[in-house]
Amino acid sequence: MTAVELLHGVDHLPIVKSLFWQDEAATGRFAHALAALPGLRLAYIELQGDLGAGKTTLVRHLLRALGVQGRVKSPTYAVVEPYELPDLNLWHFDFYRFSDPREWADAGFRDIFASPGLKIAEWPDKAAGCLPLADLVLSLEVNEDESRLVTLKAQTALGAALLRGLANLPLDEASP
Repeated sequence: MTAVELLHGVDHLPIVKSLFWQDEAATGRFAHALAALPGLRLAYIELQGDLGAGKTTLVRHLLRALGVQGRVKSPTYAVVEPYELPDLNLWHFDFYRFSDPREWADAGFRDIFASPGLKIAEWPDKAAGCLPLADLVLSLEVNEDESRLVTLKAQTALGAALLRGLANLPLDEASP
């Protein structure tokens, strides 16, 4: 076992799963399945993909599935949108406008990442070196027909548990 595996409690890193989302309804089905997993409430998830790949759309579906009411807006200008539910705190970050990763530390986000709750970050590369290791990384790629190829990568024991939980649910799998 490597030091990384010992540190994060994962037997084999990375654990990867690929999904195919034909349309936005498939994105919604995935979000509902992910929201049903108890470990999600303590996870840090990174979303990667080009502009228009569907990162914010996925977050909107996920927040709705978790019970967020009212308007769910992109935090592109505010950098973070906090949401408070009776049994869950969650934060949706968008680091797209960061020009220097040190802005993350200057904004006081270290305390948020140290607290319990769900953290979701779009454009995590803009805060590279400041963010903790994500439990789960979702990479979204747009196909020519506007469908999505989604790669999920677990980087921690919690991320691996989330992937195992998703493995037993009816999701749209990627073609081999």
